Amino acid sequence: MFRWRRDVRRFRHDAVPEAMIEQIVAAAASAPSVGLSEPWRLVRVDEAARRDAVAANFSEANADALAAQPDERRALYASLKLAGLRDAPVHLAVFCDDADGQGGGLGVRTMPEMKRYSVVCAVMQMWLVARTLGVGMGWVSILDPARLTRDLDTPDDWSLIAYLCIGWPEEDQADPELQRAGWEDRNGLAARVLNR
Repeated sequence: MFRWRRDVRRFRHDAVPEAMIEQIVAAAASAPSVGLSEPWRLVRVDEAARRDAVAANFSEANADALAAQPDERRALYASLKLAGLRDAPVHLAVFCDDADGQGGGLGVRTMPEMKRYSVVCAVMQMWLVARTLGVGMGWVSILDPARLTRDLDTPDDWSLIAYLCIGWPEEDQADPELQRAGWEDRNGLAARVLNR
Protein backbone atom coordinates (compact mmCIF):
# COMPACT_ATOMS: atom_id res chain seq x y z
CA MET A 1 0.00 0.00 0.00
CA PHE A 2 2.70 2.52 0.94
CA ARG A 3 4.78 1.96 -2.20
CA TRP A 4 1.81 2.70 -4.45
CA ARG A 5 0.91 5.86 -2.54
CA ARG A 6 1.86 7.78 -5.65
CA ASP A 7 0.92 11.26 -6.78
CA VAL A 8 -1.54 10.33 -9.53
CA ARG A 9 -1.88 12.68 -12.50
CA ARG A 10 -3.42 10.35 -15.05
CA PHE A 11 -7.04 9.53 -14.29
CA ARG A 12 -9.80 7.65 -16.03
CA HIS A 13 -12.93 9.74 -16.51
CA ASP A 14 -15.41 7.33 -14.93
CA ALA A 15 -17.01 8.39 -11.66
CA VAL A 16 -15.95 7.17 -8.24
CA PRO A 17 -18.95 5.96 -6.21
CA GLU A 18 -20.11 8.62 -3.77
CA ALA A 19 -19.84 6.19 -0.84
CA MET A 20 -16.12 5.81 -1.55
CA ILE A 21 -15.61 9.58 -1.70
CA GLU A 22 -17.42 9.91 1.63
CA GLN A 23 -15.16 7.22 3.11
CA ILE A 24 -12.04 9.00 1.84
CA VAL A 25 -13.18 12.38 3.16
CA ALA A 26 -14.23 10.89 6.50
CA ALA A 27 -10.68 9.60 6.99
CA ALA A 28 -9.56 13.18 7.63
CA ALA A 29 -11.49 13.16 10.91
CA SER A 30 -9.34 10.31 12.25
CA ALA A 31 -6.07 12.19 11.72
CA PRO A 32 -4.03 13.41 14.68
CA SER A 33 -4.16 17.15 15.28
CA VAL A 34 -2.23 19.43 17.60
CA GLY A 35 -4.25 20.13 20.75
CA LEU A 36 -7.17 18.25 19.16
CA SER A 37 -7.69 21.39 17.08
CA GLU A 38 -8.95 19.57 13.95
CA PRO A 39 -8.13 22.62 11.79
CA TRP A 40 -8.85 21.01 8.41
CA ARG A 41 -11.55 22.49 6.21
CA LEU A 42 -12.47 20.67 2.99
CA VAL A 43 -14.11 22.21 -0.06
CA ARG A 44 -15.40 19.93 -2.77
CA VAL A 45 -15.13 21.73 -6.10
CA ASP A 46 -17.86 20.58 -8.47
CA GLU A 47 -18.92 23.74 -10.31
CA ALA A 48 -17.51 23.89 -13.84
CA ALA A 49 -16.70 27.61 -13.61
CA ARG A 50 -14.69 27.12 -10.43
CA ARG A 51 -12.85 24.12 -11.89
CA ASP A 52 -12.04 26.20 -14.97
CA ALA A 53 -10.67 28.92 -12.69
CA VAL A 54 -8.46 26.38 -10.90
CA ALA A 55 -7.20 25.04 -14.25
CA ALA A 56 -6.42 28.58 -15.43
CA ASN A 57 -4.61 29.26 -12.16
CA PHE A 58 -2.53 26.11 -12.68
CA SER A 59 -1.75 26.99 -16.32
CA GLU A 60 -0.42 30.42 -15.39
CA ALA A 61 1.57 29.18 -12.39
CA ASN A 62 2.97 26.32 -14.47
CA ALA A 63 4.03 28.70 -17.25
CA ASP A 64 5.89 30.78 -14.65
CA ALA A 65 7.53 27.65 -13.24
CA LEU A 66 8.55 26.55 -16.74
CA ALA A 67 10.13 29.94 -17.46
CA ALA A 68 12.10 29.69 -14.20
CA GLN A 69 13.65 26.33 -15.11
CA PRO A 70 17.32 26.26 -16.13
CA ASP A 71 17.76 25.92 -19.89
CA GLU A 72 18.97 22.33 -19.61
CA ARG A 73 15.82 21.21 -17.72
CA ARG A 74 13.18 23.32 -19.48
CA ALA A 75 12.28 20.76 -22.17
CA LEU A 76 12.05 17.96 -19.62
CA TYR A 77 9.86 20.09 -17.35
CA ALA A 78 7.58 20.95 -20.29
CA SER A 79 7.14 17.25 -21.06
CA LEU A 80 5.90 16.37 -17.56
CA LYS A 81 2.22 15.90 -16.79
CA LEU A 82 1.96 17.78 -13.51
CA ALA A 83 -1.77 17.77 -12.79
CA GLY A 84 -4.90 15.76 -13.50
CA LEU A 85 -7.26 18.71 -13.26
CA ARG A 86 -9.08 18.07 -16.55
CA ASP A 87 -9.41 14.31 -16.00
CA ALA A 88 -10.08 13.64 -12.31
CA PRO A 89 -13.77 13.34 -11.52
CA VAL A 90 -13.37 14.73 -7.98
CA HIS A 91 -11.57 17.90 -6.87
CA LEU A 92 -11.04 18.66 -3.21
CA ALA A 93 -9.39 21.77 -1.79
CA VAL A 94 -8.04 21.33 1.73
CA PHE A 95 -7.45 24.34 3.96
CA CYS A 96 -6.22 25.07 7.47
CA ASP A 97 -8.50 27.27 9.55
CA ASP A 98 -5.86 29.42 11.21
CA ALA A 99 -8.36 31.46 13.22
CA ASP A 100 -10.46 28.73 14.81
CA GLY A 101 -9.89 28.45 18.55
CA GLN A 102 -10.60 24.74 18.92
CA GLY A 103 -7.80 23.12 20.88
CA GLY A 104 -7.26 26.21 23.04
CA GLY A 105 -3.88 26.93 21.46
CA LEU A 106 -2.34 23.80 22.96
CA GLY A 107 0.92 22.96 21.20
CA VAL A 108 0.99 25.94 18.86
CA ARG A 109 2.49 28.69 20.99
CA THR A 110 6.07 27.83 20.06
CA MET A 111 5.25 26.05 16.80
CA PRO A 112 2.16 27.64 15.19
CA GLU A 113 2.82 25.69 12.00
CA MET A 114 1.64 22.55 13.82
CA LYS A 115 -1.96 23.32 12.81
CA ARG A 116 -0.95 23.15 9.15
CA TYR A 117 1.03 19.99 9.76
CA SER A 118 -2.11 18.51 11.31
CA VAL A 119 -3.95 19.23 8.07
CA VAL A 120 -1.18 17.46 6.15
CA CYS A 121 -1.75 14.43 8.39
CA ALA A 122 -5.44 14.54 7.45
CA VAL A 123 -4.51 14.60 3.76
CA MET A 124 -2.26 11.58 4.25
CA GLN A 125 -5.04 9.71 6.03
CA MET A 126 -7.33 10.37 3.06
CA TRP A 127 -4.60 9.30 0.65
CA LEU A 128 -4.07 5.96 2.37
CA VAL A 129 -7.79 5.22 2.54
CA ALA A 130 -8.14 6.12 -1.13
CA ARG A 131 -5.38 3.65 -1.97
CA THR A 132 -7.03 0.83 -0.02
CA LEU A 133 -10.09 1.43 -2.23
CA GLY A 134 -8.00 1.43 -5.42
CA VAL A 135 -8.62 5.15 -5.91
CA GLY A 136 -5.80 7.51 -6.92
CA MET A 137 -5.06 10.95 -5.56
CA GLY A 138 -2.88 13.73 -6.92
CA TRP A 139 -1.71 16.82 -5.02
CA VAL A 140 -1.59 19.92 -7.21
CA SER A 141 0.86 22.43 -5.73
CA ILE A 142 1.53 24.57 -8.79
CA LEU A 143 -1.14 27.13 -7.92
CA ASP A 144 -1.45 30.68 -6.60
CA PRO A 145 -3.05 30.06 -3.18
CA ALA A 146 -4.46 33.59 -2.78
CA ARG A 147 -6.12 33.41 -6.18
CA LEU A 148 -7.51 29.96 -5.41
CA THR A 149 -8.96 31.22 -2.13
CA ARG A 150 -10.73 34.01 -4.02
CA ASP A 151 -11.94 31.70 -6.78
CA LEU A 152 -13.41 29.27 -4.25
CA ASP A 153 -14.82 32.08 -2.09
CA THR A 154 -13.35 30.73 1.14
CA PRO A 155 -12.63 32.75 4.29
CA ASP A 156 -9.48 34.89 4.27
CA ASP A 157 -8.17 33.22 7.42
CA TRP A 158 -8.11 29.79 5.79
CA SER A 159 -4.74 28.78 4.32
CA LEU A 160 -4.58 26.48 1.33
CA ILE A 161 -2.72 23.29 2.18
CA ALA A 162 -3.64 20.99 -0.71
CA TYR A 163 -5.62 20.86 -3.90
CA LEU A 164 -6.40 17.22 -4.56
CA CYS A 165 -7.52 15.43 -7.70
CA ILE A 166 -9.24 12.12 -6.95
CA GLY A 167 -10.28 9.33 -9.29
CA TRP A 168 -9.48 5.96 -10.80
CA PRO A 169 -5.83 5.88 -11.93
CA GLU A 170 -5.05 5.04 -15.56
CA GLU A 171 -2.04 3.02 -14.48
CA ASP A 172 -0.85 1.14 -11.43
CA GLN A 173 2.89 1.76 -11.07
CA ALA A 174 5.08 1.02 -8.06
CA ASP A 175 7.64 3.71 -8.89
CA PRO A 176 7.05 7.48 -9.07
CA GLU A 177 6.12 8.93 -12.47
CA LEU A 178 8.71 11.69 -12.05
CA GLN A 179 11.40 9.05 -11.58
CA ARG A 180 10.27 7.19 -14.71
CA ALA A 181 10.33 10.50 -16.64
CA GLY A 182 13.93 11.17 -15.57
CA TRP A 183 13.16 14.22 -13.42
CA GLU A 184 14.66 12.89 -10.19
CA ASP A 185 15.77 9.63 -8.54
CA ARG A 186 14.88 8.48 -5.07
CA ASN A 187 17.77 8.59 -2.59
CA GLY A 188 16.20 6.44 0.09
CA LEU A 189 15.96 7.02 3.79
CA ALA A 190 19.61 6.31 4.59
CA ALA A 191 20.66 9.55 2.92
CA ARG A 192 18.15 11.50 5.03
CA VAL A 193 18.82 10.22 8.57
CA LEU A 194 21.48 11.63 10.86
CA ASN A 195 22.71 9.80 13.93
CA ARG A 196 23.91 11.87 16.85
